[in-house]
Amino acid sequence: MSTPIPRPGAHLAGPTPSVDPEKISAEVNGLLSRLDAVEPDPDDRHGVGVIPKKAHLLEKAHDVLVEALAAVDKS
Repeated sequence: MSTPIPRPGAHLAGPTPSVDPEKISAEVNGLLSRLDAVEPDPDDRHGVGVIPKKAHLLEKAHDVLVEALAAVDKS
């Protein structure tokens, strides 16, 4: 009854990528540091347009972390 458990990232094609924690940390910190620079458009009285811009930066940071985790799990 020993069914193999699929490992996250094992489905990714290509060679196992190396993971550099310093590079990943710098990339995520760079994306997060841009959050404060997001300004609303002058026509946006309530600042609603800021939310999608900040969400996009957070999503990119999330993607960097997910890719790093998948690479670690693949190895």
